[in-house]
Amino acid sequence: MRHKLENNLMAFRDNKMARKSSSLTVYSRWFMALCLLLTLVVSGFRIADDPAYREKIDQWHQKRVVSLKSENGWLNLAGLFWLKEGKNSLGRGSDFDIAFPVADAPADLGQLYLEKGDVRFVPNKGATVSANEKPLTESTVVFSPNQKPLTLAHGSLRWFIIKRGNQYGIRLRDLNSPYVSEFHGVERFPVEESWQVKARVETPSVPKTIPILDVLGLTSQQPLVGTLVFERAGKTYRLDAVGEGQKLFILFGDATNTHETYGSGRFLYADKPGPDGTTTLDFNQAINPPCAFTPYATCPLPPKQNKLVLAVTAGEKRYGDH
Repeated sequence: MRHKLENNLMAFRDNKMARKSSSLTVYSRWFMALCLLLTLVVSGFRIADDPAYREKIDQWHQKRVVSLKSENGWLNLAGLFWLKEGKNSLGRGSDFDIAFPVADAPADLGQLYLEKGDVRFVPNKGATVSANEKPLTESTVVFSPNQKPLTLAHGSLRWFIIKRGNQYGIRLRDLNSPYVSEFHGVERFPVEESWQVKARVETPSVPKTIPILDVLGLTSQQPLVGTLVFERAGKTYRLDAVGEGQKLFILFGDATNTHETYGSGRFLYADKPGPDGTTTLDFNQAINPPCAFTPYATCPLPPKQNKLVLAVTAGEKRYGDH
């Protein structure tokens, strides 16, 4: 009888200890799960992004790569030449005011005349220069303030006139540029849906402009469309936007510019605000400016108020040695 009682007491004790151990195991699992969740939240990790959203951004990026490699993209720029008032000789070789790179042999292509804001091209006799796929044989106005500039062609070269401040220059493209064939894309940060943020657009009560400095050291006054106000991790940030056709154009810098992204900042486009006065900023679509790909671009720089203390780990990373 005593032996049976002792056995029952031991069984009761073992059962109680087992229940206590089981309870501790359940509590331990919940505690570990909670710690993991808190770690993920603090680190900013997204547990699950919408696969359709990721695919949309990937498709957008592929179009961006195609655009960079296209005839009107930035990869094939081969020169930027500034004109002087009056006559400017132009050819392939070093014996001209405007010295295009030599192909098989030097070639005297003609003269450009800058006169009171208009630019005329006079082709040299026998030079094979065309515009809109038609050979040029006589003096032709290729740039005028009220007209779209003509694009001229010779072999694989294409060029047209640009104006920056009071300066007039030639932007040269080479459709056979090795930079196009050697281009294999731009590295990006992993797509993260949390970088798609809603922004309130504060429009100025009266028309206002902001100064925008470019890499040439020229400052232009650009109309301020509005200031975009958004939040990230509980903090409020502001970015001034100017107009770019039907889009808002944002020049911004951030804490990644030191090492991970282009040092002078990046570009971002956004839709104009809807009836509720808001728009969406998708930093996964932040792109490098043209100057990240070529020394022959004349990029604008972010104004000082658009330099974020935030590290925007989204969008395109630094390209090459830039």
